[in-house]
Amino acid sequence: MKLEPILADAVVSISDLKKNPSAVIEAAGGFPVAILNRNTPAAYLVPAKAWEALMDHIDDLELAEIVRQRAGQKRIKVSLDEL
Repeated sequence: MKLEPILADAVVSISDLKKNPSAVIEAAGGFPVAILNRNTPAAYLVPAKAWEALMDHIDDLELAEIVRQRAGQKRIKVSLDEL
């Protein structure tokens, strides 16, 4: 027997999702839902606002990494007039 982690607080069967996807989205209250197929997580339904926040967070992490990489580089002084 293989145990599968469920990375959401709410779950729904794929059959119930097919019956009424709008009701599942509404019941989720803006949080992700694990979609189960034969009691195994097959997918996650992530509301648009949560997905957008996740993408913004990933962008921030990538930018922070660029800042860390460039922190020790030689600096170039530029005046506002030169811009």
